[in-house]
Amino acid sequence: MLFSISRSLVCGLLLALTHAVDIQLPTENRHLFSNEPQKFYMYVDRYFEGNHSQPWQAGSYGFVRTSVRVDNQIIETKFHEGIDIAPIKRDKAGNPLDLVSSIAAGKVAYASLRTGASNYGKYVVIEHPWENTSVYSLYAHLGEITCQVGDPVAKGAVIGRMGYTGSGITRVRAHLHLELALMLSGRYVEYSAKMNNVHGLFNGMNLAGMDVAAFFHAQRDKTDLKISQFLASYPAYFKVTVPRDQPIEMATRYPWMVRQSADGHPTPSWEIAFSETGMPLTITASERTVAKPQITMVRPSPIPHSYRTRGLITGKGLEASLSNDGLTLLNLLCGNFPAAAVPTTPTPLTN
Repeated sequence: MLFSISRSLVCGLLLALTHAVDIQLPTENRHLFSNEPQKFYMYVDRYFEGNHSQPWQAGSYGFVRTSVRVDNQIIETKFHEGIDIAPIKRDKAGNPLDLVSSIAAGKVAYASLRTGASNYGKYVVIEHPWENTSVYSLYAHLGEITCQVGDPVAKGAVIGRMGYTGSGITRVRAHLHLELALMLSGRYVEYSAKMNNVHGLFNGMNLAGMDVAAFFHAQRDKTDLKISQFLASYPAYFKVTVPRDQPIEMATRYPWMVRQSADGHPTPSWEIAFSETGMPLTITASERTVAKPQITMVRPSPIPHSYRTRGLITGKGLEASLSNDGLTLLNLLCGNFPAAAVPTTPTPLTN
């Protein structure tokens, strides 16, 4: 009887862990919460119209890089998918000494020890079992990795040391690049077979990053906040209706995205809502009949949509069309690509 009760308690605790989101920052730098963002984010050197600046904002999430002047307005057009956390400690030579730890309990899903295999340099991906689904944290530009694939990790467990590996990172600008992401496709190895992908499912192109800093703030205010609730608060920038001719794999992986019809009957199409960065937000049953993907909603903007959506859609105002990049994203989500043999000897590819 005692054994039975104990086992029930253990099972209950394990079930609770699959729903819990218990997180902490990955380094000793806590200035995200001190109203001193310039001490938290690593700056980027910006050169624009003859001027040089080092804005900390360029180390934050979103469209924060590559300035363009549009109608006498300066906007940033390059999407930064994570946050760059500045070091707290350095040795006499200027090398970062900060240890990097997992933001939450999970399992090491991937570790890339090859400095030149991507812009991430050496990086680690940890899988977190939240809401009975898998959410991934990514830690890039590491100087050293101290964990292995398959290792279980607790919140705060050290997985490596901060560095400056990867393209374009110098010792002066050493930092930890952190992402919190959803996986776009479980068939990415097939999809990327001709691209010489060496990172398998954990290629950065297959991980859609959300605003991890905003999630830290939101979860601090509401400790039981779920990822599904957080993403539901995102405003949709555009929606695309696609024929319901086959299951959308991401809907199976993240069922909390799905909004079925009121009576549960199959509809002729799905309407997928996207944030401005291309993050899928909801997949809603639609009564529209479409022969091919069709934009059915866009947020009006006087700025060309290509600048606001990392080139996923084109047009301006209320007019919008899917670009080739937008169609590529849809094909990946919907599995609209043929099965391909996995190459036996892939060659390196920079993300």
